[in-house]
Amino acid sequence: MMKIIFNIIAVIILSCANCFASSQELPKQEIWPFDGVFGRFDKQAIQRGFQVYKEICSVCHSLSLVSYRNLEEVGFSKDEVASLAAEYQVTDGPNDKGEMFQRPGKPFDHFVSPFPNEEAARAANDGAYPPDLSLIIKARQDGANYVHAILNGYDHKVPDDFKLTDGTYYNPYFPGMQIKMPQPLSDSMVTYQDGTAATIEQMSEDVVNFLQWAAEPEMEARKTMGLKAIIYLLILTVLFYVAKSHVWAKIDKKVK
Repeated sequence: MMKIIFNIIAVIILSCANCFASSQELPKQEIWPFDGVFGRFDKQAIQRGFQVYKEICSVCHSLSLVSYRNLEEVGFSKDEVASLAAEYQVTDGPNDKGEMFQRPGKPFDHFVSPFPNEEAARAANDGAYPPDLSLIIKARQDGANYVHAILNGYDHKVPDDFKLTDGTYYNPYFPGMQIKMPQPLSDSMVTYQDGTAATIEQMSEDVVNFLQWAAEPEMEARKTMGLKAIIYLLILTVLFYVAKSHVWAKIDKKVK
């Protein structure tokens, strides 16, 4: 009897999983320069992605775990970073009078949030809270492909049998397939300094490269260290094998 019950439950679970899989699309697996053991950051793409974030995404989304000076790691000069940071006002203090005050940003400051608190962010976005993007690539399953798919998923037609809630937009890659964020990108929204055409596809790829770096800036150093460790272990394995063969050869002679 129990076996029959377990079989029925398994069928129900599989049916639900199949329904979910058939309704919500999985992100397309893109080829990224940072993928794999030998993956590296594309600094030009990261710089373009930062421009997309700065001019478009930063209106709603914070990047609270990244400092302006970190941009030097991807090719920005110290003067460029200092000039960029100075564009923002940072709350500091208290001063000698015990009061908080505003000052121009400095390279060591973290990226300034577009909203002072979560309540203000929700009030400005019809109750939705734009997530911080510092770790979004690591926080979402298949993060790079997921973010890329979301940014390119607004052009899908709403199915006839799908009921879209007021104030939401259809996106088959988002959980529930409806998202409160309106389509953030459109062609030529930014003007790249290197002359790259700013299509939706290009901008989404660039901002994913930027967010991957923001989430894991130590990636290249980690992979380099891993490769060195593997090479070291391989050499050590060969030396141990040679030593073992030499020692056991002497023992075999004595035994014979």
